[in-house]
Amino acid sequence: MLPPVPHADEAAPMVIECKHVWNYISEYLDGTLSEATRDTVQRNLEHCEICSAILDSTRNIIILTADDRVFELPVGFGERLHARIDSELTSTK
Repeated sequence: MLPPVPHADEAAPMVIECKHVWNYISEYLDGTLSEATRDTVQRNLEHCEICSAILDSTRNIIILTADDRVFELPVGFGERLHARIDSELTSTK
């Protein structure tokens, strides 16, 4: 089924590529996009699973980083992490 054709006095809906939606995600979440751009991004998010997943992931990151709780890492975690990073870096050379 084809999308409806707009009447002569209506503007055709603007189509936006996903890569442009990704650039607008922060402004979309902040509510700082113009109404027209917000509506265009919203239409994309309603139909694109990838863009919706990126929006959800970004929203989750904001929530996690805004959480002021501090988690204590297991003893030796820092040393193991640095050893793993060093190991990965030397194996790629």
